[in-house]
Amino acid sequence: MLAIDGGDPIRRSPWPTYDKGAVHVHPEDEEAAIRAIRSHLYFRYDHRPEQETECGRFEAALCDYFGTRHALAVSSGTTAIALAIMAAGIPPGSLIACQGFTFVASPSAITLAGCRPLLVEVDQNLQLDVEDLRRRWSPEVKAILVVHMRGFAADMEAITRFATEVGVPVFEDAVPAMGAELHGRKLGTYGLAGAFSTQSDKSLNCGEGGFLVTDDSTLFARAVVLSGAYEGRVRRHFPDDPPPIGTDLDLPLLSFRMDEIRAALLRSELARLPSRLELFRRNYAYVTGELADVPGIRIRRPVEPGACLGEAFIFRVAGGLAEWFARALCCEGIDARNLGSGADTNVRVFWNWRFLFGDRTVPEIKALLPATSRYLEDAVDVPLSSSLTLEDCDHLIAAVRKIASWVGR
Repeated sequence: MLAIDGGDPIRRSPWPTYDKGAVHVHPEDEEAAIRAIRSHLYFRYDHRPEQETECGRFEAALCDYFGTRHALAVSSGTTAIALAIMAAGIPPGSLIACQGFTFVASPSAITLAGCRPLLVEVDQNLQLDVEDLRRRWSPEVKAILVVHMRGFAADMEAITRFATEVGVPVFEDAVPAMGAELHGRKLGTYGLAGAFSTQSDKSLNCGEGGFLVTDDSTLFARAVVLSGAYEGRVRRHFPDDPPPIGTDLDLPLLSFRMDEIRAALLRSELARLPSRLELFRRNYAYVTGELADVPGIRIRRPVEPGACLGEAFIFRVAGGLAEWFARALCCEGIDARNLGSGADTNVRVFWNWRFLFGDRTVPEIKALLPATSRYLEDAVDVPLSSSLTLEDCDHLIAAVRKIASWVGR
């Protein structure tokens, strides 16, 4: 008997997730943050040269990791996206294309940058649908914000090819996919700029924070000023040559800086990021391999084998059973949610972004992206922390198989 019907659950201990303390932080990382606290130098622009500050060292390490010319540590992934858009000179009021399945931060960042989101369908694997983007295109669209949602790489070859065709830049919201690669290239390095988060459930975790990476020196310099480098402090980021902007006085100061304590913690964590990524890959490969033959569910497929982070297990259940399936998993001791549930104020689905739609009803909003609505209504999402043991994975596998057997009946 299923636990949802009164039977014994597969597991009774809490499913490991970041909000229960299941984070990848080591004693060395804690010591790095404590050293920064004891220094009493918390502001990133203190008396030291930039390369000796915690933020400066973290940014240099990010450049090495991503292979980019520039990196800028900021207060959140949302601000990283907004800064990239503003620093690229996208005119206020412009449309920026963005998929309908992403965290609310993506359209919020577009709004923060003074622009307007143009929502686009996703395909059956919940990736931006390039053909729908082509159908909805207009000269008002000045950029594309592509999201590697829930750690899965978007089809960057198709997206960048289309962007070149229409002559607009691509920004990557790689917030949910730090460390994932496509064709051997790290996500976040395909577009004009890539944005990342260091919030609590991300690959690097300091509670809040984020950063952007780019090879465009002018965009970088403008982003530095916008983020809060006032009174000539942008020059610290260009020790060998003058900044490629005439003045820092023609841009607003938005105070989106990262502090030294977070940067110290993150730089230490970055040394262990490869081992964490390996845990994500191990767990995801094991779970998907064991459940590949289960009838009644369709596992989300990456655009290329291995082109995903592995921090979420998403599958679709047809026939209007996804919401029940997610509830049944929760009763078995596995955290899960039906992404498109009408009873869930999940801000990863576009119809819950009410600030974009005025007084339109939910059915009216969902009708704007009918395919996306249908796919999300059928989708079940299970978080896969890097702290999962193989025993935890076995519990998930057993629970899915147990519930799926009832779907067939």
